[in-house]
Amino acid sequence: MRDGFVKVAALTPAIRVADVDYNVDACVAAAREAAGEGARVIVLPELAITAYTCEDLFWQDALLDAAARGLARLVRETAALDALLLAGVPLRVNGKLYNCAAVASRGRLLGLVPKRNIPTYSEFYEGRHFCAGPAEVERLALGRLGLDVPATAGGEGGDPSGESFDDEVPFGSRLLFACDELPGLVVGAEICEDLWVPDPPSTALAQAGATLVCNLSASNELVGKADYRRGLVGSTSARLVCAYMYASAGWGESTQDLVFGGHDLVCENGRVLAETKPLADAGLARVGEGHAAVGASAVIDVQLLAADRRRMSTFETLSSPDDHGFAVVPFSLGVSETSLAGRPVDPHPFVPADRARRSERCEEIFAIQAHGLAKRLAHTRSRRAVVGVSGGLDSTLALLVMARAFDLLGLDRAGILAITMPGFGTTARTHDNARAMSEALGCELREISIAAGVRQHFADIGHDEADHSVTYENAQARERTQILMDVANQEGGLVVGTGDLSELALGWATYNADHMSMYGVNAGVPKTLVRHLVRYVADAAAAGGKAALGAGLGEEAVRNGAELARVLYDVLDTPVSPELLPATGDGKISQKTEDLVGPYELHDFFLYNVLRCGFGPAKVYRLALEAFGGRYASGTDADDAAVGTYDAEAVMKWLRKFYWRFFSQQFKRSCLPDGPKVGTVAVSPRGDLRMPSDAVCALWQRELEGL
Repeated sequence: MRDGFVKVAALTPAIRVADVDYNVDACVAAAREAAGEGARVIVLPELAITAYTCEDLFWQDALLDAAARGLARLVRETAALDALLLAGVPLRVNGKLYNCAAVASRGRLLGLVPKRNIPTYSEFYEGRHFCAGPAEVERLALGRLGLDVPATAGGEGGDPSGESFDDEVPFGSRLLFACDELPGLVVGAEICEDLWVPDPPSTALAQAGATLVCNLSASNELVGKADYRRGLVGSTSARLVCAYMYASAGWGESTQDLVFGGHDLVCENGRVLAETKPLADAGLARVGEGHAAVGASAVIDVQLLAADRRRMSTFETLSSPDDHGFAVVPFSLGVSETSLAGRPVDPHPFVPADRARRSERCEEIFAIQAHGLAKRLAHTRSRRAVVGVSGGLDSTLALLVMARAFDLLGLDRAGILAITMPGFGTTARTHDNARAMSEALGCELREISIAAGVRQHFADIGHDEADHSVTYENAQARERTQILMDVANQEGGLVVGTGDLSELALGWATYNADHMSMYGVNAGVPKTLVRHLVRYVADAAAAGGKAALGAGLGEEAVRNGAELARVLYDVLDTPVSPELLPATGDGKISQKTEDLVGPYELHDFFLYNVLRCGFGPAKVYRLALEAFGGRYASGTDADDAAVGTYDAEAVMKWLRKFYWRFFSQQFKRSCLPDGPKVGTVAVSPRGDLRMPSDAVCALWQRELEGL
């Protein structure tokens, strides 16, 4: 459970209608198997002890007496499991029948959560048998419930083992179950229909502190219902910023009029972490071999949920749940390392792994960038825009965005002034690509060498050209920016910035040079995503026709599609470099950015987990080892995207570098030009990152030193 990770399991055992002993055996077997695989919270379906489809048999005392005995046996026979268990059971309280979630751990019955919303419409007729449970929590005598089982811990004295037990159990929907060893794990429960109403109990539970909501359900299958159910569970987990487990009835329920598919889900803040396929055949093969079950298990991160709630100023919580009628029942779990095998760690968190989703994401980002720039051009009445094109990834993306922005405004692309400014480190490859790309897009191209101007500047300040120090490099970058700004003044246009999110996070930009522009279209796009955006356009250009037009390339680019695609693919194959140091003897790039600051796929991973998730250095390090430590033996992920493999020493080296640069370079981010936010991570000082420029990273570095 270190770092907030907890494995959970939503299970659907195969049961028999009204066969309580069989069903308890099935529930115990399923719970033991899940606990043996590391699950610490286990949820079983609604009325699993009797079956949901008993109908008027719920009026029979024989069934209800057996259910009470069955619950007691379930609690006793799962006492050895280091888990919190929730199971559905019908219970009589003060002469009425309630559909309850029984919550137990280590041989104790911790609480009974009754169903609040009783459906009596369409195929559901629960109101014939059950009453709506109270929200207010009261304590019920175990003897009056027919339960021969210990309940929550009581006062002093009593049990010879040294432990003492109450003879009462809390009953009501405003119950929370809080883990002593992991304060962020607070569990609430609701039952089936409770989720489907306008104001579900889970809303109040989450506001009272529940980070994990468990739904014990018996939801029958209809055409299209699984999609709706999945969306409902996922959106609820997003709205409540929680993890949500949904365990639904399945095989063994009566099929007299309905069929139950065993649709189990584990969601976290809008993401489906695990899911069973409704009406899947795989689980049925085991039915004849004894007790069978299907289920969805996953590792949730309650630490991440807590961080997301803190960040959302509009997520209102109760500072004292007790004062609002909630009862908090403690439970205990053994502290152990949670394997992350049930929670795949994405090495490229900014890039969707699914190809179709990635294409949709690329199109959406292009649209955001282009509309942002178009608005700025329209506001300033600019019919000209100036950009420095180097033949590298970032300036390529900026030029593509500019072309689309001009198309949106109905402006001639000849108004885009692409300037290539060869210097001491420019290679023929990047120079030629910059020219060919500008021509293929129908932009005006100018070439202005910076060599003479920089040499004059060296003479003016007394710098030896043979001294390839930071002054040598930055003088070139500032000369280029001066040219762009002055030409923009001449033309009455805007300078469009090319720097991306990853460079800004690392401060890999020359202050008041490429760091500065009049609108930075790439400021919200991380380097790993820049590459996919360019590839998206390259693929569309290569395909031609409707694909090219759909990617916003325009008629002229479509006509030059083959040439544009060739250039873009070559840009993608070119090493990332500022080209500020002289080329090698054979004309190759000598200065490779990732050799100096580290692999961008690592830094983007660090950036996402530090800024988006708020994780500390130790957790980021652990996740990085999980993502890059050799899981992808083939060197590619599930979608054939290249993934580097880094050992612990390399991860630690570049993580130290990340923190040092992130803190020390904040002064550059404090005065960034305007630019559009495109994702959940951004570093604008006017938006997502309001960080002092003189903050010290000693606290973070010390945590790394302790690993």
